Amino acid sequence: MNTTARFIFILCLGLTMASCVSKKQYEALKLELDTANKDLGKCGESLHDYMNQLRTCNSEIDRLKGELRNAQNAEKLRMEQIADLRSQLDDVKSQRDKQLSQVGDLTVLSQSASDNIKETLSQLEKKDKYIHLLQAAKSKADSINLALAVNLKSVLKQGIEDEDVEVKVDKTVVFVNLSDKMLFQSGSSTITSRANEVLGKIADIVKSRPDLEVMVEGYTDNVPIKNACIDDNWDLSVKRATSVVRVLQKTHNIDPNRLIAAGRGEYNTLASNATAEGRATNRRTRIIILPKLDQFYDLLNPNNVPK
Repeated sequence: MNTTARFIFILCLGLTMASCVSKKQYEALKLELDTANKDLGKCGESLHDYMNQLRTCNSEIDRLKGELRNAQNAEKLRMEQIADLRSQLDDVKSQRDKQLSQVGDLTVLSQSASDNIKETLSQLEKKDKYIHLLQAAKSKADSINLALAVNLKSVLKQGIEDEDVEVKVDKTVVFVNLSDKMLFQSGSSTITSRANEVLGKIADIVKSRPDLEVMVEGYTDNVPIKNACIDDNWDLSVKRATSVVRVLQKTHNIDPNRLIAAGRGEYNTLASNATAEGRATNRRTRIIILPKLDQFYDLLNPNNVPK
């Protein structure tokens, strides 16, 4: 039984028995009541102390809860920081791997660049050899053309007026311009006897050089022509060129595989057609002596460059 219940019981008992107890008993009961009151007061003080302790404990609990929340928040923040650091670490690793890959690529590129440089130098060396080859070939061709032009001039000048024949070296070819009046009758593609003599001299030079081809080009003035045999100046220029080619082949035995016939009509003039002199200049036949095309292409073939 606790103190409060005990006090109430004694009080009721006292009231009940007051009328029938003695003074001595009364005093004893009163003393006991006082003692009970004192005990009750002490219990009240203890209860107060306990209440204060309880409030203190509650405050401490609240404080600890606050610290726990702070600790949990701090832990959460640290976990986020750790996650961020891990993400940064992954980025750094990725960048490192990428840089390593780039370094590897640079190594490959460096090797490739080195190989390309070597290949370029090799190609330049080949080109340099090719250039020297072309220069040597050009020098040789120039020498041959010069000698050929001198021979032609020396054999053609005999019995031929200078105005009727012209020998020139143009780039890689030698050509002979023959006047219209020396080769053909007016408006005709028939070869004159005098022309046959000149063509014979040219044929002798051509025979001595079997590595050369001969192109015959016919030219006219711009005076229109049309008759039963000739349609226009294009037709006349072609017929004159083929007439010369036939004489070289049939009369002077030049291999037809070395002959080319071409008509240029009234175009590619040397002088103005406004005057009789100019028209006479433009009426001409050009015999071009040039290297064979297959030899020319062989000269341009890089595979033929000396190793």
